[in-house]
Amino acid sequence: MSSTVIPHCFKNFTPVRFAEGQNNIFQNELLSGIGAKYGKTVAQVILRWHIQPGVVTIPKSVRKERIAENFDVWDFTLSEEDIAAITAMDSGKSEIIDHFTAGTAKALNGWKIHR
Repeated sequence: MSSTVIPHCFKNFTPVRFAEGQNNIFQNELLSGIGAKYGKTVAQVILRWHIQPGVVTIPKSVRKERIAENFDVWDFTLSEEDIAAITAMDSGKSEIIDHFTAGTAKALNGWKIHR
């Protein structure tokens, strides 16, 4: 594997930046404003921000209307300014789990994923 692939993967692995609606992300004024500009919801803006540069994104929902909303992100493109503004929101840390601590590595290493 190329030495440029691994850092690129980790740089673009961002599932927890907006995960689970933490920190009232779905009421965020910046994201709401960007959504209004395109006629989209905050969730759609977040999904588009991930999808547009080619990051594989797996949104989660059990509600039929939200599942449909999650598919409705292909008819707009975020501007470079919008992408930069959203990217600037990154705190540099996971909101759910710290992937860079020994405790996390030990806990994850203990998971049995194969029988």
